[in-house]
Amino acid sequence: MENQRLEKLKSLAFPCKICPLKCGAERSEGKAGFCKVATLKPVISSYGPHFGEESFLVGRGGSGTVFFTYCNLRCVFCQNYDISQLGSGREIEVEDLVKIMLILQKAGCHNINLVTPTPHVYSIAEAIEIAREKGLQIPIVYNTGGYDSVETLRTLKGLIEIYMPDFKYGKSELGEKYSKVKNYTEIALQAIDEMLSQVGHLEIGPDGTATKGVFVRHLILPNNSAASFEALKLLAENFPGIAVNIMDQYYPTYLAKNYPHISRRINGREWREICSFAKSLNIKIVS
Repeated sequence: MENQRLEKLKSLAFPCKICPLKCGAERSEGKAGFCKVATLKPVISSYGPHFGEESFLVGRGGSGTVFFTYCNLRCVFCQNYDISQLGSGREIEVEDLVKIMLILQKAGCHNINLVTPTPHVYSIAEAIEIAREKGLQIPIVYNTGGYDSVETLRTLKGLIEIYMPDFKYGKSELGEKYSKVKNYTEIALQAIDEMLSQVGHLEIGPDGTATKGVFVRHLILPNNSAASFEALKLLAENFPGIAVNIMDQYYPTYLAKNYPHISRRINGREWREICSFAKSLNIKIVS
């Protein structure tokens, strides 16, 4: 299936300029880039109805989650590091990804939740277009770390109903320290702006599940190691009315023990202070 969207994505993939790193990997020749993906075919770890996401994604039937392998961030505290960093998963064909989407819809899931889609966006776009032709009707959720290229996102206009980016850090030096990428904060703000221009703010249907829009996740790290106050202020100033899930489930895993400031869970005081600050900014808090 060749069309203008896929032609544009192909031009970004040869050599790879899909994400802001623009590492130039020749993935068509089996050469991996920063994200460690060495193919243009989908690589997934698992899929199925997921009931641990936000209530408006889960509903009654669950969020139809597809976990893609590898990531264009290298977060030292990643709770899914076996998938994102160590490469747990298998390469499949685009046709297999189409079947997975249709299976999840038939199982009663309210959406197709694409986890860490950025390195796989070329095959994902192709699969969505084919799946739509074959009867896929539920919304697509683009569940990303937030380090996304505006140019790539623009190719997805009209294909994605719900964008769910992280906004991990209020200061880019923390993104460099903990996720090993430059200019995280500036790039994520630009990406969120593009997402909002495509689908607007989060909308919830009569059944209580999301139908379209953007909402942001922010994970609190101990010792304000994510610059959470700065992050929330940036979101409020740049995107008035944006929905934000402030997350408290951090625990030190993977390489976090090597970084003293993030080697423990957050405490009650940290959680209360950040939530109180968010409310003072009139942020729409969701969960």
